[in-house]
Amino acid sequence: MKEKGQIVIYQSNDANASIEVQVHDETVWLNRHQLAALFNRDIKTIGKHITNVFKEGEVDKKATVAKYATVQKEGKRTVSRKIEHYNLDVIISVGYRVKSKQGTRFRIWANSILKAYLLKGYALNEERLKEKGQQLAELKKVIRLQEQVMTGYNLEPDEARGLVKVISGYATALDLLDNYDHQRLELPKQGSNKTVKIGYKEAKKAIEELGKQTRFEGLFGKEKDDSFKSSLANIYQTFDGVDLYKTTEEKAAHLLYFVTKNHSFVDGNKRIAAFVFVWFLELNNLLFNKDGEKSVSDNTLVAVTLMIAQSHPMDKDIMITVLVNLLVNHE
Repeated sequence: MKEKGQIVIYQSNDANASIEVQVHDETVWLNRHQLAALFNRDIKTIGKHITNVFKEGEVDKKATVAKYATVQKEGKRTVSRKIEHYNLDVIISVGYRVKSKQGTRFRIWANSILKAYLLKGYALNEERLKEKGQQLAELKKVIRLQEQVMTGYNLEPDEARGLVKVISGYATALDLLDNYDHQRLELPKQGSNKTVKIGYKEAKKAIEELGKQTRFEGLFGKEKDDSFKSSLANIYQTFDGVDLYKTTEEKAAHLLYFVTKNHSFVDGNKRIAAFVFVWFLELNNLLFNKDGEKSVSDNTLVAVTLMIAQSHPMDKDIMITVLVNLLVNHE
């Protein structure tokens, strides 16, 4: 049984037939009584033609028959019953069999009605289609970056799985993988508001220690300019006394983005960006979730850092949004 659709009135040219027509599922529907009135034939004749239409396989019965509630007079009573209705394919087939000119007129009328309904439906859904289009565009950006990283770097299997985890986490936030008709991804309203700040001098010391412990050689950690100091300062920006990046998660995401994209060091930019990001999370008790698991796993960290490095500056907001959602969703 299908839900009842819109009802329109068909009036024949000679005014002998006035029929209430169901419009649903992008077609029109009539019951046997209405077909009899339309083609000026008795119900038994209409029934015989319908039987032959299905018997000869001219149309698929399952796709062309539906039951709708119809109000009828039975003696002095008015009752509502579920009655079989037939769509335009069946109506046209019966019209050819009874050789009725009325059938041709009805087909022309029905097609004009359906065209009008389709146009109206498009107009009503145009705004929703635009929103879905924007959601899909955002998802495509992330997937495109994933492909670039996959082809541009020799990733180990675990690192490749990290990329998949990024896409999985992003799609969960958007709820697009199962249904593209959900809200677009936004920065979560929840998050930590108590931030332990890191200063330039202590960050430099930590980077130097990282170089020693990991035996990075050469120009690792050597600054090219003052942009690293700016990256640290930028995450604590305020406007009228209010933090520009309200939550600690937002600050962490911007820290990773700024340090990765600013190329402040002669060597080791991505490694330093990832290290400072993890260090910041640890200082602010965000490195591990309540189950003791890392909020951003090692492989996911590699994936995110590489994606940020490959991304276009115009994609900054979506990179930040992806990362913040990963942090918040794994707390």
